[in-house]
Parts: sequence; structure tokens; C-alpha cells
Amino acid sequence: MNPSELRSTLALAGIYGLRILGLFLLLPVFSVYAHGLPGGERALWVGLALGIFNIVQACLYIPLGRLSDRIGRKPVVFWGLSLFIAGALICSARDDLLWIAIGRGVMGAGAISAAISAWVADLTREQVRTRAMALVGGSIALSFALSLVIAAPLYRLISMRGIFIVLACLGAIAMLVTHFILPNSKPEPKVESASLREIFFRPELMRLNIGVFVLHATQVAMFLVIPRLLVDAGLPLASHWKIYLPVVLLSFVIMAPILILGEKKHRLRTVLLVAIVLLVIAESIFTSASSISVIATTLVIYFVGFNLLEALQPSLVSRFAKEAKGAALGIFNTTQSIGLFSGAVLGGYLMDSLGAFSVFFAGTGLLICWLIIAWSMQELPARSADKA
Repeated sequence: MNPSELRSTLALAGIYGLRILGLFLLLPVFSVYAHGLPGGERALWVGLALGIFNIVQACLYIPLGRLSDRIGRKPVVFWGLSLFIAGALICSARDDLLWIAIGRGVMGAGAISAAISAWVADLTREQVRTRAMALVGGSIALSFALSLVIAAPLYRLISMRGIFIVLACLGAIAMLVTHFILPNSKPEPKVESASLREIFFRPELMRLNIGVFVLHATQVAMFLVIPRLLVDAGLPLASHWKIYLPVVLLSFVIMAPILILGEKKHRLRTVLLVAIVLLVIAESIFTSASSISVIATTLVIYFVGFNLLEALQPSLVSRFAKEAKGAALGIFNTTQSIGLFSGAVLGGYLMDSLGAFSVFFAGTGLLICWLIIAWSMQELPARSADKA
């Protein structure tokens, strides 16, 4: 990437990671905090207050992504960040589960992930776009690992109210970055606009939407079980970050050359299929994993595949979508949110009815189905600039 592409991509990756941090930073501590609030003894209300962020996002990804195609990315991202800040301040103002749920809903209403991904596509050349998307996708994994490390100490130091204020301050910084660092993007050219139905039913986009659903459904379901496996293997919950952080960082070191080679050789389809196979291998090993070393090694395999797919799929969506990147990525991110919700529900049901390891068997089956569906995906032709 040239300096302009790298600067823009890092800025957008930071903004994307901030929104994900708004979700992940609460996961390790919110149930403990909410238990002391009125209504906090009911798991349903706690789950609703935490999960409404994703529910609202799922409803708004498509309209905001489509809007960004028409009026440009910057206004949509700026508006979304303002809602993120407003919601965080609402959450910090009251120790009340209802108001926290309202604030989380407002935070989720700034559903700008599709606009950010489309903006990355606008500002990068196709021959480096997958690497750019890898940086944005990597912000998810890094936010997850960072949350596991800092959530509990931060909660003890500044309380939940302080965490929400920190998120609001980070949102304000992101607005400054959006205004002063990121260049304006032009609205998509005024061509015959494809309908949402047409975009949704494009075969290659459908394969990718199915993929992101399976990827995140199996991820959430899997991480309902992984902490228990680590505890059963003798690692206390407070020390789990010692596994997650090096695993995530090592997975980036391994996946980067694979991604770069696939892009240079125009074999992104092959890389995608290899990544799915890595997930199948990881889920299969987890069905009998019992030691910390086996779990850690398997997590490395899993995150190499996961991070490859987090980089590849949005990049491929932007290419196959052509003139409707914002709308297509809106559908893609909506499907992702539905996958997150479905994985939590399905994983909890399987654990209650068939035991923890049934989650891995079900995940293996879903991933194999995805591999079959993805097998017939077409390889993108090399651009003339790439052939030169």
C-alpha cells in the first residue's frame, strides 16, 4: 500500500475497532456489574441490555450502507460516531439497567461498519484491498484480545460508568480523525441502481453472506465453551488472557504471508477454502481437547483461519458488489449480526440439551456445509494493472 492508502486504512481500522471495543469491553464484566442494579438478577434483562447493541445494528446496516452509496461515506460515519458517543454518555449517566439498555441501543444505531468497509474499498486499489481489509478485520481480533486483558482492571479502577465515559472520549477522537485525516469519498456514480433483491441474490454475494453467518455463529457458540475448557484444564478465568493475547498475535504473524501470497498469485478463492478447512480442523480437535497446550495450539489454527476470512470476505464483497458496495456490505454485516445472535442461541441450547462438546460437532457440520457451498465460487480475474 502507498502512504495515503496505509494512513486511511489504519484510521478506518481504528474507528472500526472502537465500535467493536464498545461491545467486547463489556463482555467480561457487565454481568457482574448488572447484578447489583434493579432488575439485574434477571439474566434476560441483562442479556437484552448487552445484546440490544447488535439487534439495533442489524436493523440499520443496510439502510446506512445504502445511504453511504448515495451521499458519501464521511457524513454517514460522522453521524454514526455521534450516536455512539451519545449512547455511551446515556449509559454513563444512570446506574439503571433500562437506561443502559436505551443507551446501548443508541450506540448500536450508529451502524457504520458497512460504510467503513465500503470506504476502505473506495480508498484502496484492488491489488492491495485484501491487505487493507485484513487490517480492518484485524481490529476485531485485537479489540477482542485487548478487552480480555484490560476489562477487569479498568472496571476496578474507574467503574462501569467510567468505562462508558472512556468509550465516549474515544468516539470523539474518532470523529476528529474522520474530519481531519480521512479524505472525502465521492458518492457512487449515478448509474442504474441495483435493487436490494438483485444484490442479495447475486450468487457470489450469497456465498459470502452464508459464509459470514456461519463464521460468526460458530465463533460465538465456540466461545461459550472455550473458557470452560480452559478452566477445566486448570487455567483460572483471570489468566485466560495469557492464552488469548499471544494466540491472536501469533495467528496474525502466520496469516499475513498466506494472505499476501494469495493476493499476488490471484488465488484468493484458494486461500478462502484453506481458511475454512483450518476452521474445520480446529473445531474437530476441540471435540476431544482437554489440555491447555492442545487448546492453545488449536486456537492458533482457528484464529489463522478466522483472521484470513475476516480479511478476505469483505474485500470480495466489495469487488463483486461493484457499484453498490455500501448496500452489499450492509447486507453482509446484517447477516454477520444475525450469525452472532444465532450462534449464541444455538450454542446455549446445545450446551443445555446435549452437552458442551456438541457445540463443536455442530460447528464442524456447519463449516463443512459452508466449504461445499464455497467450493464453486469463481476466482476473481486479475486486473490489467496486476498483470503488468
